Amino acid sequence: MSSNRNLSDKIWLVLKGLFMGAANKVPGVSGGVVAFVGGFYEEFIYSLQKINRKAFGLLFNGRFKSFFRYINGGFLGLLVLGMIISYFSISKILDYLIVHFELYVWSAFFGMIIGSIYYIAKGFGSWKKKYIGYLLCGIAAGVAISFLEPARENDNLIFVFLCGIIGVSGMTLPGLSGSFILILLGNYVLLLVDSVNALFDTLSEVFMGDFSFFSNDERLQLLKVLIIFSLGSIVGLVSLSHLLGYVLKRYKKATYAVIIGFIAGSLGVVWPWKNKVYSLDSSGLIKTDANGREIISDYIRYFPNDFSRETIIAIIFIIFGMLIVLSLDWYHKLKDNHDG
Repeated sequence: MSSNRNLSDKIWLVLKGLFMGAANKVPGVSGGVVAFVGGFYEEFIYSLQKINRKAFGLLFNGRFKSFFRYINGGFLGLLVLGMIISYFSISKILDYLIVHFELYVWSAFFGMIIGSIYYIAKGFGSWKKKYIGYLLCGIAAGVAISFLEPARENDNLIFVFLCGIIGVSGMTLPGLSGSFILILLGNYVLLLVDSVNALFDTLSEVFMGDFSFFSNDERLQLLKVLIIFSLGSIVGLVSLSHLLGYVLKRYKKATYAVIIGFIAGSLGVVWPWKNKVYSLDSSGLIKTDANGREIISDYIRYFPNDFSRETIIAIIFIIFGMLIVLSLDWYHKLKDNHDG
């Protein structure tokens, strides 16, 4: 872990956090893949591992500089800064793009995941039979998760806390989309759209000197939900990092084989060509949530049967997504040659 980062490295780290935060919000895309491809996955996991009893001892004894150095605070701080910026910028843009250009957004992400599989697999080395077995297990798990039936929305705070623990998995487990897990749990809209928008609106009002949100019970409930979800995410992030750190130290290649398989298995979730299946009530009308949004129960995936203009543009976006990931590989090679 490097504590001597130049300005360029710091800016890149904020940008990586920004992309990681954006990826975590998109169903089917894993922020952990960004960490993996960005070349900072292991440092991310081992830094989170440092948030332990010794770290809290340093913090409670007032040894703040020692605490900051011990947890690799410079690295984690810049990464988290990027994620926070993302939730109030790129995430908002993504929400708009998915509504208006859904096919092209999924195509770009599909291409990025294909590029990620190549990027991670090319440095794996020899594939022994046992590693192929781990790879197939990862693929099977990824495919199985993609076909699970979503649950209904639940704002019970204990359940929200558990959603935080489970949903943060996308940051630590490449290929496992935390957002998609939240869809399966029924709380994606509540936790990553409504509560985040409630915080954004509240901060905007406070900045303008408006504190009327204190009398808005719905807003206060959403803010409470966001706080509990964030606490659950922190608990999940730290606990999962300790487990992964242990596994990476002892079974690194086996872990990487499962991760590659999981990422490959997740391709079905982000397959660009799919039709929405809406939940219907007893009258045959489409169900809506508390905010009037139509509730999607499933997707029907299909292959395009012609090369229309829309299909060709989607294929171009798939290639573009692949090039984005491969460009990171080229950047790292140029950087290594320059440093050498």
